Formats: sequence, C-alpha cells, structure tokens
Amino acid sequence: MSKFDKLIEKILNGYSDSNISFFALCQLLCHLGFEERIKGSHHIFTRYDVVEILNLQPKNSKAKAYQVKQVREVILKYHFGD
Repeated sequence: MSKFDKLIEKILNGYSDSNISFFALCQLLCHLGFEERIKGSHHIFTRYDVVEILNLQPKNSKAKAYQVKQVREVILKYHFGD
C-alpha cells in the first residue's frame, strides 16, 4: 500500500480531519492530477474534469479540517479512491 493510498484511507475514514499534514494533502492532490497554483498562503487546485476548485490554506503545518472534508467529498464524488 503506497503512502497516497494510506492518506486517502485516512481522509475517507474521517476520524482525523484536523490531523492531516498540509504538505501531504497538497502532494496527494498533485498525484491525483490536480494542477496547483499558489497565491500567498492559498494553494488553489484545479483539474480539467472536476467542477470544484479546492482552495487550501495551512494552519501551522496541518490542513484545516473543513478543507479536508472538501477534499474527501471530491474524492468520493469523482471516485479517486478506487
């Protein structure tokens, strides 16, 4: 099981939304084919076949819990965890 598979599993189980590394979440989205652009502290992720735009900001070195929830919803909606 790769580190990305483990991270997807951790995101999908939903028990540790406030304990996801911001850097790891950004790496995962890039691995899933999202393009990243950075404007200040905002990391904006887009993908040609995904309607939603993911706008992430770090909280210290962790991702914000509500943003992890948004990523989880996109993973489930577009079946990225399969």
